[in-house]
Parts: sequence; C-alpha cells; structure tokens
Amino acid sequence: MKTVLAALVVSLAALTAQAADGPDHAHSKYAGQETRTIKSLSPGDIAELRRGGGWGLAKAAELNGMPGPAHLLELKDTIALDAAQVSAINSVYAGMKSRAIELGEKLIGLERDLEGQFRNRTVSDATLRASLGAIAETRKELRYTHLAAHLETPKILSEDQIKAYNAKRGYANPDPCANIPTGHDAAQWRKHNGCK
Repeated sequence: MKTVLAALVVSLAALTAQAADGPDHAHSKYAGQETRTIKSLSPGDIAELRRGGGWGLAKAAELNGMPGPAHLLELKDTIALDAAQVSAINSVYAGMKSRAIELGEKLIGLERDLEGQFRNRTVSDATLRASLGAIAETRKELRYTHLAAHLETPKILSEDQIKAYNAKRGYANPDPCANIPTGHDAAQWRKHNGCK
C-alpha cells in the first residue's frame, strides 16, 4: 500500500511540474488583446461609451431600487407611466446621454493617448501620473453622470411604479441568476452577477 501511495505521489508531482512548465502556464489571459487599438478598452467598451450606455457604472443605484431613465422608458407601458412622467424621464435621459457621450469620447481619447505613450516609449512617471489623473477624473464624472440620473427618477415615480420596475428588471427575485431581465445580454448578466 505504501509503495502504491508513494508511486501516486511521485506521479502527481511529475504531472504538476509538467503542467507548470507547459506552454499554457505562461499563456496570458490577455493574449489576443494586443491587437486592440486601445488595449485597455474592448470594442464593446468603446461602442458602449460612444452610445452613452451605462457601462455598469450605475449599479449602486440600479440594484438598490433607484431606476435608471433608459430602462424606465423601455418599460413605460408595463409600469404605467403617464405622459408627464414620460416627458420628465425623457428630459433626464436626454441630459444624461448627451453628457455621457461627451465624457465617453473624452475617456476614449485619454486612453488612446496613454496607449500611445506606452507604444511610442515616451511615457514617464510624470506623464503617467498626469494621464491617470485625467482618466480617473473623467471616469468619475462619467459615473457621476449616470448615477445622478438615477437620483432624479425616483422623484418622478410612485413607490408602486418603483416596485413594478424592480420586479420587471428581475431585482425582486433574491436570486438574480434565476431571472435575467428583458433586454440584457444573458452572458453579461450572469458574469456581472457572479452566476455559474
């Protein structure tokens, strides 16, 4: 029995060493992304920023019962928004989207500039700090823009409409993995909610 156990331990050690030395050990999860124009932003990220999409920046509000204007407008008939509410939400949405597009383009440009500094080997500690500061400030303003819209919408709605919204979006279900809201990409929803 000891001989068999010793042989298994040696075999397992050899397999572990082989796996560690194999080509997959050094293979980065970023492989393939080196062809991106802006390495830190996927094509999907860029498209989302350019259209003024949420980019997941308003989850703190959305998932705590403070609806967003875009999804409210999608569900306007389902949660019985009246004409005045629709008009007010459209106004919030238009202001948010316009500012988000402007900031999204700015963020793309800043990331492109940072990318260029590394590509051209012109980056220094000072330019890196300045670039990261500008990127952080722009991301902060972009997130603020999305979250601020969520501050405005509850003032326009009744509590029953907020409850109906949350139920339709799948937030009334304690298991978000069991109820993917209409309009969401299932794979992205599962990823963002830690679903298996």
